Amino acid sequence: MLVYVINKHGDPLMPCKPQRARKLLKESKAKVIKREPFTIQLVYGSSNYIQDISLGVDAGSKTIGLSATTKQVELYSSEVQLRTNIKDLLLAKSQARRTRRSRLRYRKPRFSNRAKPKGWLAPSVQHKVDTHVKVIQDLHKLLPITNIVVETAQFDIHKIINQDVKGKDYQNGVQKGYGNVKEYVLFRDSYTCQHCKGKHKEKRLEVHHIIFRSNGGGNSPKNLITLCKICHDQLHKGKITIKATSKNLSHPTFMGIMRKTFLKQLNSSYPNVEETYGYITKQTRINNGLTKEHRTDALCISGNPKAKQLDIWWYKKKVRCHNRQIHKANFIKGHRKKANQAQFEVKGFRLFDKVKFNNDLYYIFGRRNSGFFDIRKLDGTKVNKGSISYKKLSLIEFTKNILTERRSADSVPSLKA
Repeated sequence: MLVYVINKHGDPLMPCKPQRARKLLKESKAKVIKREPFTIQLVYGSSNYIQDISLGVDAGSKTIGLSATTKQVELYSSEVQLRTNIKDLLLAKSQARRTRRSRLRYRKPRFSNRAKPKGWLAPSVQHKVDTHVKVIQDLHKLLPITNIVVETAQFDIHKIINQDVKGKDYQNGVQKGYGNVKEYVLFRDSYTCQHCKGKHKEKRLEVHHIIFRSNGGGNSPKNLITLCKICHDQLHKGKITIKATSKNLSHPTFMGIMRKTFLKQLNSSYPNVEETYGYITKQTRINNGLTKEHRTDALCISGNPKAKQLDIWWYKKKVRCHNRQIHKANFIKGHRKKANQAQFEVKGFRLFDKVKFNNDLYYIFGRRNSGFFDIRKLDGTKVNKGSISYKKLSLIEFTKNILTERRSADSVPSLKA
């Protein structure tokens, strides 16, 4: 374990051992400014001695791997879990807006304010880019990083769907000669319901998404199936099921979209940014006998796979900053709408505050006005089946939009998503 150090002007220095930090704090030569990762600030001048530190970044759609190393030792190791619920929240917001506007009188639609700016990304993708940039910025406040190496991925979606594609086959897809996807799917399925095989004698046919678009399914023919009107209605009512056979390509698509934007932002902020690729990381990991984890991949990406690894690493989780929905969707008794937002503070505690209970650290995931809270670890582990009274909790740290938890390199496995 290391203690991170910054000088009195706020610039990062090389980290030190806990014994050295304890001595500086005891002699009032430093003060604590952060608990996790534990960081101190010197109150006197220093030599500002630094070494070359390389930061490896394993960019991902669900998890980011980070590892800062010198040639001899690893100085920092973490994994950051990204949010995956932004699309669902935007869909819920859109439905609420549609319901609200349906109660208003008709007005002529206006499209003058609908233009998207140059470089616009979907909010779910923009979040991933912003979080990647933020965690790198935060790490530059802890360590004097001199070089950044980023592993990016550029997926061949056509190759993922059909491994035998090559040459002109990229231009001659399965839909060649058909007016649209629906026309091709109906022809492929012989204009027959693929569930009842025509037993219902229903002439009305519909094209159904096997994996719903809200769950990441696309409009590719492999994710579409022909169903009659009767079977389609029964499917949405949950009376029948259809097994999914197509792959979810949302995450490879995310990586392809965010790659250029992410690298462009890094190059505009930092002088020494390099790009590497997954096949190089894989070979380096195999040659050095390392396990397949995001943080060990980042260690290989940094260019120092033989560096001595830390005995602890940091698990981080990006959470929602604020719930902007004012009311619940459904009315309560008396045709009144119930408030959707909880109080800013309940008994002096806020959502996602870090607290201490029975000499262990937890986060507040739920609060009641009665003063009984739901506290958990970041992996979802609860203290017990019930809630805990606020009188038994000690506030350790105020809420932040990225929650941090220290984990042992031996006892807790890494995320492999």
